[in-house]
Amino acid sequence: MTTITISENTDVKKPAINPIIIIAALFFIFGFVTWLNSVLVPYLKIACDLSSNVQAYLVVTAFYLPYLVMAVPSAWLLKMLGFKNGMAAGLVIMAIGAVIFIPAAITRTYALFLLGLFVQGSGLAVLQSASNPFITILGPPESAAKRISIMGIFNKAAGSLAPIALGAVALKNIDGLKKTLLTLDAVHKAAELDKLASRVIVPYILMVVVLIVLAVLIYFVSLPEIDTNHEDKDVAAANAGKTSILNFPHLILGVIALFLYVGAEVIAGDSIISYGASLNIPLSTAKFFTTCTLVSMIVGYLIGIFCIPRIITQQKALVVCAVLGFIFTTCALIVHGYYSVFCIALLGLANSLMWPAIWPLGLSGLGRFTKIGSSLLVMSIAGAAVFPPLYGFLVDKMSAQSAYAMLIPIYLFILYFATIGYKKGKHVVAV
Repeated sequence: MTTITISENTDVKKPAINPIIIIAALFFIFGFVTWLNSVLVPYLKIACDLSSNVQAYLVVTAFYLPYLVMAVPSAWLLKMLGFKNGMAAGLVIMAIGAVIFIPAAITRTYALFLLGLFVQGSGLAVLQSASNPFITILGPPESAAKRISIMGIFNKAAGSLAPIALGAVALKNIDGLKKTLLTLDAVHKAAELDKLASRVIVPYILMVVVLIVLAVLIYFVSLPEIDTNHEDKDVAAANAGKTSILNFPHLILGVIALFLYVGAEVIAGDSIISYGASLNIPLSTAKFFTTCTLVSMIVGYLIGIFCIPRIITQQKALVVCAVLGFIFTTCALIVHGYYSVFCIALLGLANSLMWPAIWPLGLSGLGRFTKIGSSLLVMSIAGAAVFPPLYGFLVDKMSAQSAYAMLIPIYLFILYFATIGYKKGKHVVAV
């Protein structure tokens, strides 16, 4: 297997095409599996007869909590197996999580559904720990956001398809079924809910097959290994005397920014269907809203691909996105009906270049600390486990619209990181 040594100033003219294709396929899988949650939240609330929005949003918590639990073990696993075999292992773990959905659906047991989501999230944590630093450092640092944006298109294209595909099966005739359930006694209601729960069995069997096939392909394909322990003279001199990741305050602030951003992104994508339903928009229509959010993200990625770094730096792109997030959230709180839903969908545009920009800004100058820095950034994805249930709590206490106010301080902190925080503790040129 080829080993590539990457340092801060390495001039990589053209990455091999095979690694880029493989990583693109992985990002497609990330997107498809991740954004199924936007359908699973309202679907499992009905199928498992849940009584509150907080319970329903545990779907998102179970899926993203492993990023907090598994980030450091993922770094250890990657050190032992390498990037390529670590990716294959992550796919197998995801397949195991998909298998758990089958007995969960048969028994209509919410705890089993959550366990399956937790295992799937664990596999994704391993995959993210390998693929994100891989694509970040496989090329010049100033264009990292451009490469991640390209991967983001695959991710969000899959995410756009996922809620439509699963929604066509799981939410078929769901509005009529909700009305019917109100007229049934306990026995007949349970029978109808059992039928509803069984709808996800076939889709998740297909998911298991796809994940296993992709794991086998990655195991046997030739991918370069990346040596992140090497430092060139400039990076080594800058890091002289640094013994801990805590010596890089810009990374710590980047971890916080990513923690907040992921929470905001997932709220915008996973809550919009339920938000539409709260406005008395039929689920048969609302099931397309997540796709609208992800399409607006794809538009943002395309802008990033053409503009970074030729027209705008990834740091300035992050500033623009934070400002747009603040504006769209404020508008969503002021206007009503479909206009408010449209503003939430536009948060996809605001969020689009945050992930691509925060990663390289956070990893800048880490040298031999890159792997542990990547693990901390992956760990911050657990923000998606924290903020959606908090949003659900606020929905129960206030309203689905007012609860979006929690996004405003999130975007303000990201604006701080984009303007000041990314420079803390180091002398940098905007990248």
